[in-house]
Amino acid sequence: MSNMYSDRRAKLRDRLQSGLILFFGNEECPMNYVDNTYPFRQDSTFLYFSGIDRPGLAIVGDLDNGQWTLFGDDLTADNIVWTGPLPTIREYAKRAAISDTSPTDNLKNLLENAAKAGRHIHFLPPYRDEHRRKLCQLGIKGDGADLEASVSLIMAVSEMRIRKTAYEIVEIERAVGTSLKMHLEAMAMAKPGMNEAQIMAKVTEIALSNGGSLAFPVIATTNGHILHNHNYEHTLRSGQLFLLDAGAATDTHYAADLSSTFPVDRTFTQKQKDIYNIMLASFLTAVDALKPKVNFMDIHLMAAKKIVEGLKSLGLMKGDVDEAVAEGAHALFFPCGLGHLMGLDVHDMENMGEVYFGYEGRQKSTQFGLKSLRLGRELQEGFVLTIEPGIYFMPELTDMWRAEARFMNFINYDALNAYRDFSGLRIEENFLITDSGCRRLGAAKPRTVEEVEAIRN
Repeated sequence: MSNMYSDRRAKLRDRLQSGLILFFGNEECPMNYVDNTYPFRQDSTFLYFSGIDRPGLAIVGDLDNGQWTLFGDDLTADNIVWTGPLPTIREYAKRAAISDTSPTDNLKNLLENAAKAGRHIHFLPPYRDEHRRKLCQLGIKGDGADLEASVSLIMAVSEMRIRKTAYEIVEIERAVGTSLKMHLEAMAMAKPGMNEAQIMAKVTEIALSNGGSLAFPVIATTNGHILHNHNYEHTLRSGQLFLLDAGAATDTHYAADLSSTFPVDRTFTQKQKDIYNIMLASFLTAVDALKPKVNFMDIHLMAAKKIVEGLKSLGLMKGDVDEAVAEGAHALFFPCGLGHLMGLDVHDMENMGEVYFGYEGRQKSTQFGLKSLRLGRELQEGFVLTIEPGIYFMPELTDMWRAEARFMNFINYDALNAYRDFSGLRIEENFLITDSGCRRLGAAKPRTVEEVEAIRN
C-alpha cells in the first residue's frame, strides 16, 4: 500500500514544476465542548496521497528535490491515558513511504524560509475554518485564502483523483454492496404507522455493522420533494411515497450513493406509477448514453427532455420539448443535477471547486436547475459517477412561479393542483465509465414498479 501513495505523490510532482506543496490533514471538531467531538473524518486529498487517518498532521512536498515530510507530534503520556497507544509519527510516515518527519512547530519556519526565497507554496482551497486559521498562523495568507489557492495544484489533484484505479473501484463497489443492503432492508420493513426515524436507524445500523460508516447523513422521508431533508419526525401513512437516499462508506472512506423510492403501501397507486415510470425512463435514457467522450451536460439535458415528454403525456406540461428544456421550464419538476462524481467524497472533490474538476475551468450555467449540475465535461474512462434523476412537486415553488407567470406556455398550472400533495421521487445508482460504455457498480437494485412491489410484498 505504501508504494501506492508514493507513486501518487511522484505523479503529482510530475504535473507541477517547482515550489512546495502543503497538504493539511483535518483536526478533531468539537460538537458542544472541546472533549466531546464529532466522529473524526480525515481530509480526502490528505488520505489520497498518504493513507494516514489521524488528526493533527500536515505534509509538505518539495517539488524541486522530491522530498516529502510528515509534520506532527507524538502523543504525550496524558494523551495515551485517553486514547491508548497509537503509532508514532515516524511509524505513520513509514506506512506512507514518507522518509522525513518533523514536529509541528517546525512547519512555520520551513514555510517562512521558502517564502523568503521566493518559492511558491501550493495549497488547496481551505474548506474548514481550522485550515484558514492555520494558513494565517503560518503567514501564508490573509482573508483571501480561497483566491490564493493554487489553481495548478487543484487541476493536478483533480485530474488524478477523477480517474479511479482498480483498487479504488473495488473499494467503491464494497460500499455499494453495503448500501444495497441498506436499501433492501428499508424497502422490506417500511409500513404505515412506522416513524421515519426507525428506517433511518436501521440503515445506519447496517452501514456501521459492516465495518464502515455513513457516507453522508441519511435522507429517509415521506417529504421527498425536499431534496436534502434530514428531518425524521414524521409517521408513514397509507397512500404516501417514501424516499431513501443513503450510502455507506468503507473503512477506507470510499463512498457509495443510492436512492430508492417506494410506496408506503404494498403497491403504487396509478398516479404514483405514472410519475415513477417517467422518472425511470429518464434514468434509463441517461444510463444508455454513458460512455467516454460524451459530455455529461448533454446527458443531463437528454434526461430532462425525457421528463418533459412524460409530463406532457399526463397534461402537466405543454409546448415544444426542446424549447421547454432550453428555457429551463423543466426545473420546476427537476431543479437539480442529474448526478455527480464519487470516490473518497460522496460528492467527489467538491471542496476544490466544481468549476475546476467538473467543468475543466469553464464557468457553470447560472440558469435555475442547470446551475446545480456538478458535472459538465466530457466523460472519460475511469470516472465513477451517479445517475440520479427525480421528479418533484414543490407547492411553494409552483405557487411562486405561477404568481410570476413564469413559463405559462410550457406548464399547465391548473393540472398541477391535483399533485400538490404528491411529494417527490428519484432513483440513483453508481456507474463506472469503461472504454466503450459503462458498468453499474454492485448488484442489481430494484428499479421497475414490478421489482419494487415484489420487495414490498
